[in-house]
Parts: sequence; C-alpha cells; structure tokens
Amino acid sequence: MPHLAAASTVCASRRRFISQLATAGASLPLAVLAARATAAEPKRAPAPVAMGGAGTIHVFSKPLQWLDYAGTASLLAQAGFGGIDYAVRPGGHVLPEKVTEDLPRAVEAAAKAGLKVEMITTAIVDARDPETEPLLRTAAKLGIKYYRFGNWNYDEKLGVMGTLQKLKPAMKELAALNQSLGIHGAIQNHAGTRIGSSLWDLHELVRDLDPRWLGVQYDIRHAVAEGGLSWPLPLKLLAPWIRCTDLKDFKWEQGPGKAVIENVPIGEGIVNFDAYFKLVAALKISGPMSVHLEYPPFERAKISEAEKRATFPALMKKDLAVIKGYLAKYKIN
Repeated sequence: MPHLAAASTVCASRRRFISQLATAGASLPLAVLAARATAAEPKRAPAPVAMGGAGTIHVFSKPLQWLDYAGTASLLAQAGFGGIDYAVRPGGHVLPEKVTEDLPRAVEAAAKAGLKVEMITTAIVDARDPETEPLLRTAAKLGIKYYRFGNWNYDEKLGVMGTLQKLKPAMKELAALNQSLGIHGAIQNHAGTRIGSSLWDLHELVRDLDPRWLGVQYDIRHAVAEGGLSWPLPLKLLAPWIRCTDLKDFKWEQGPGKAVIENVPIGEGIVNFDAYFKLVAALKISGPMSVHLEYPPFERAKISEAEKRATFPALMKKDLAVIKGYLAKYKIN
C-alpha cells in the first residue's frame, strides 16, 4: 500500500543516516552529516522504460507546409516514411485556434496514406494557456502519444538557476495535465542560449517528474553542436526521460574568428551516428523519431513547387535509407 511504501522509504533513509553517523563518529558536525544524508536522498533517476524497439520514423512537417494534409501524406508515403510530425503551432501546418477541426483532418489524411501521427510539435509552454488543454485533449483523442513543447528563455535578472527554479512549478502543472490526458510532453534540446541548449538544465527541470508524462525530445544534432565530444554524458543522464527523438546532421562552415552551422543530409555531417545509435541501443532508448529536413533545398532555397515535387522524394529516401542502415546495424528494430 502507498503509506506502507512511504514508511519503508523513511525508515530506510533513517537507517542510512544512522549508519553514516556511526561511520563518521564525531569527526564531522551533526548538521553537516544531516545535510549530506538529505542531499543523498532520492533524486534517483527512474529506470528507462523500453518502448519495444525502434519507433515509427516521422518527418517534421515544417518544410512541407506548402502542401495540404493529403499532399503531405502522399509525398511522405512515396518517400517510404511511416509517420508525420505535424507542426501544430502558430504559423504551422495546423493552427492552434483551429485544432479541433483541422488536426482530425490532418491525422485522417495521414491514415489514408498508411502513415501514423504519434508525435506533434507545438508552442505549448503553459498549462493555463486557454489553447493548451483543447489542443492536447484533441491530440490525445486522436491517439497522438507525444508532443513537443515550445521554447523557454533564461531570465537575465533571475540568472540560470533562478530561472530553472521559477519554471519548475509550471513543469509540474504541465506534467499533471499530461497525466490527466494520457499524453507525454517533451522539451527539445536546441543549440543556442535557450533553456535546454546545454542539456544538464533539462535534467534539473525533469529529474523529479514522472517520465511517462514529461521529459525530453533528444536532438542529436543540437547536442553535438553544443556538447562537442561530451554529448554522450547528458544522453546517459537524460535517458530515462527520453521518449522521442529528432534526427538531423550538420557541419561547421569556418571563417576567421567564427563558425556557422550548415545543415546537411544525414550521414554527411559531423554527427557520429555510429556512436549515437550504439549508445541508443545500449540505453534502450526508443519511441518515435522525427527527421528534420532543414538543409537546402528543403529550406533556404527558392525553388518552385514543381521542383520541390521532383527533388524532395529522392532526398528523403536517401536520408531514410541511411537511418534504416544504422537501425539495422545496431539491431534497433
């Protein structure tokens, strides 16, 4: 029973504390030992939950918003993908104010083309926003399991830790709302100076939350851009909260005193996908994946719709083939 489990935890904590006192004797003040015992208590990462192997490979719909829902689904099915990660946000494929009528239409179009919609991208940052609950309730009813949050910035006046501490109550509210609807909300790590760029800050936000309802949408491209050679460390730290992931690649274009990120097809940049997928397999991270097509001609290329229809499928098939190769190599299936 819950109260017996809680009592057992308290007793175990007391036993550990007494043991520490016995070991340390009078060499340290009681207050210091008490603080250490308290600091050592819980904060244990939940065990990773295996999701049954590789999830459906989606495509983030942002570069395809020139197409209607049926056209998007048709193009992605032609390329061989299994799902659509719709942008459900201001200026997105589905507008939040029209979510109750348009999201069902978008999901239906995907289903007719044989595609799933297991994840969506939103601008949600507040459980109390009037548009939040209707959007999530609609998504949950349609069988969508995961959504990506919007972005949070650091408050210069509060500082780094002050901002994170202020944000924690909002995280708890979002987690509670997600639990009530049976959907998972995820914060994407993103290169730059916003919350989540350095990844350890995400652990500070989610470490006390149930990973079934709120966690991280891990983006390996952004993790490498910000973490360099250390990216495996936060991946291991955050693994229990990762329920969905993003896939993309990049390289550095260097000039005197600066370096600019240039997005490239998967496998053509500096992301070590061998090391990434090997670690993903070892950590048993799974769930749906979202491929972000952010390199030209998908973005920053002024070409006609006819040219897009002619060139996009082959490029998408190439990315998909590379991903499937890694999944097969590391037996993520």
